[in-house]
Amino acid sequence: MHELVLHVPEALVETVTEALSDELDALSVSVEDADAGTEAEQALFGEPGLPAPKPGWAHSTLTALFETEQAATEAATLVLAQDWAGDIKVAALREVAEQDWVRLTQSQFAPVEITPTFWIVPSWHEAPEAAQQVIRLDPGLAFGTGTHPTTRMCLRWIANHAAPWPRVLDYGCGSGILAIGAALHGARAIDAVDIDDAAVESTRSNAAANGVTLNAGRPELATGAYPLVLANILATPLKLLAPLLAGHVAPGGDLVLAGILERQADELKAAYAPWLTLEVSDSEDGWILMTARKDHASGVA
Repeated sequence: MHELVLHVPEALVETVTEALSDELDALSVSVEDADAGTEAEQALFGEPGLPAPKPGWAHSTLTALFETEQAATEAATLVLAQDWAGDIKVAALREVAEQDWVRLTQSQFAPVEITPTFWIVPSWHEAPEAAQQVIRLDPGLAFGTGTHPTTRMCLRWIANHAAPWPRVLDYGCGSGILAIGAALHGARAIDAVDIDDAAVESTRSNAAANGVTLNAGRPELATGAYPLVLANILATPLKLLAPLLAGHVAPGGDLVLAGILERQADELKAAYAPWLTLEVSDSEDGWILMTARKDHASGVA
């Protein structure tokens, strides 16, 4: 393996990245701030699942991985030959030592504590001695490995409010981690739905690996009222889904929402006000968990 390292101005990051990956057969292309560690370093913030606000930094470092030195050299030559490439510089062209990429990837994922007795544990790790409830979950294509604050807060709420819920809806199930967590804490009939077919398959696979029975499918699978409705998505879709999600909460039932930044709390409260009164129940690293309970008599919290 050989890697080509280029210094690229912000305006050309997207063009060069696409050329390397789509036309010049790079195995991978990564973009980093060339000014990282200096006073000129800049942070690019964005919400998970949404495009980055900019494709790169004012001074970006692109690192492209190639099978051979010849392929890396040809890629550098072709990029620099373009009439728009005057400000692009080759920083390095070097051999990359062979590594056990599976072991390297696995080493980045350790068991995650939700509560002292409830843990998420990758399949290659032993469960901690204190763990009484364990979700076995390996990183995959679907969102939800337990490492993000939104997922941890949802699971923490489930663990702290464990009950024999007769029905549970996990809307936007991703990896199925919340549905599995609910099953381990008393839930019986569980519907886990997502618009992404890969997420549905991931949920089914993870449920089987954890000995959990649930129904996974597209959103139309969700019908009727549920004593517990979970949705860990993002603020914008949560606002659009307000009438649907609130309508699925049974009288006396709970709605648990995540994927919300602290500054978005009032927007969510306003969106759900016609049906439920949302409150902030937990917070971590700038993210919040919002919950509501539907009143038995009126159907409004």
